[in-house]
Amino acid sequence: MADYLLVQALNGLVIGVIYAVIAAGLTVIFSILRIVNFAHGEVYMMGGYFAYFAIKLLGIPPMGAVLVAMALSLALSVVVERAFLTPLYSPTTERKGDYGILVTFGISIFLRNIALIIFGPYPLRPPSFITGALIAGGFVMTWDRVFDAAAGVLMLIALLWFMHRTSWGEALNAVSQSRESAAICGINDQRFYMLAFGLGGALAGGAGALVGPIYSLSPSMGLIPDTQAFAIVILGGMGSVAGSILAGLLIGVSESMFVALFPDPSRSLTYAQAFSLLVLMVVLLVRPTGFFGRTHTALE
Repeated sequence: MADYLLVQALNGLVIGVIYAVIAAGLTVIFSILRIVNFAHGEVYMMGGYFAYFAIKLLGIPPMGAVLVAMALSLALSVVVERAFLTPLYSPTTERKGDYGILVTFGISIFLRNIALIIFGPYPLRPPSFITGALIAGGFVMTWDRVFDAAAGVLMLIALLWFMHRTSWGEALNAVSQSRESAAICGINDQRFYMLAFGLGGALAGGAGALVGPIYSLSPSMGLIPDTQAFAIVILGGMGSVAGSILAGLLIGVSESMFVALFPDPSRSLTYAQAFSLLVLMVVLLVRPTGFFGRTHTALE
């Protein structure tokens, strides 16, 4: 029993890292553009397919395909931002929050249906990053999960380093705190809106590429992680990258342990997502702003 709980806890940590990567990208977008990106889950899904076809058509190794997926997801996100979200930055556009929700929601439906038409409804499974499993006594974990956890942690460390140790990251932080003050300092806010949307997309695409060998790919694969990412962003504190990382790990481990300890195994997976929302509600009752929340103003 102890080995089983340990395996479940570590599996929860792996899923939590993936959740944290997705939610961190969503947090970057929200903190800069002040909109909720409903297409984030579909960029995650497209990242998985980008990696799959980079492996199958171009012969790129699975580990390299993750980088290809991140680059293509970044490019896709930049195209979406430039083509559809630039009216957000115009003073003549009214109700910008509603505009952002409607546009990104429409893009999510478009990408999901395009994926269904092009890739088909049947699940696809990329080859493993590393074949086999790590076995230690009664402990067993596939190397794919170990690789996913390590790669996800590296992505999060790279994001934190970028945000706090580079001039571009400092400029992003400046725009997130005050667009007017950043403009006075000579920062082109629209350039950093594009960077934020692209960076968030790259993280989502990388997460999609990581989970492909474990769970397989389908056009609807982004729905549940996207929902979880929204909950994690709120739990961590709207706009806090560190908070989204902590909340992602908490939700991943909580879900996994709930599944392990729930008396009826046939229903535990069905209730797991509801349990994570229960964790969200309990935390918000105690701390309404989430772990590291701060006040934000709308993009007006």
